Amino acid sequence: MTEQPAPDARSAAEPPADIDRPPAVSEMRLVVTADDHAAAVRFYRDVLGLPERASYSSPDGQVVILDAGRATLEIADAAQAEFIDRVEVGRRVAGHIRVAFEVADSARTTRVLAEAGAEVIAQARHTPWNTMNARLNGPAGLQLTLFSDAPPPPEA
Repeated sequence: MTEQPAPDARSAAEPPADIDRPPAVSEMRLVVTADDHAAAVRFYRDVLGLPERASYSSPDGQVVILDAGRATLEIADAAQAEFIDRVEVGRRVAGHIRVAFEVADSARTTRVLAEAGAEVIAQARHTPWNTMNARLNGPAGLQLTLFSDAPPPPEA
């Protein structure tokens, strides 16, 4: 009997043996269940400014789909997640999911979201990635990173 590697031991570059190429993904949706649906919609749509793409309601419930522009799936190992938290906050605070939004001015957007009820964990600070990152707790139990380009360094 030949020992087979565990499924998660396969190289990230090696496709599954049963397909020639991976299927194309045309959209990623992060689906969040909010205890206070109206407050979460107001915060993310009306305060953060995510445009409403669609909404559906029935006697069984309601959903609002907000457009957040381009989406990526960032997969970090525990050590990198710890490093990001140290850079952005100074200590480990995030759970296994954190939502990051690129904004024009992370410091200003942090103030606006705080006024709308978000809890500021860390104000915008310069990162090794040459961005200004802030961390907040938002509605629906989401921990948020706001990031924007860092201003250019002063000329000597």
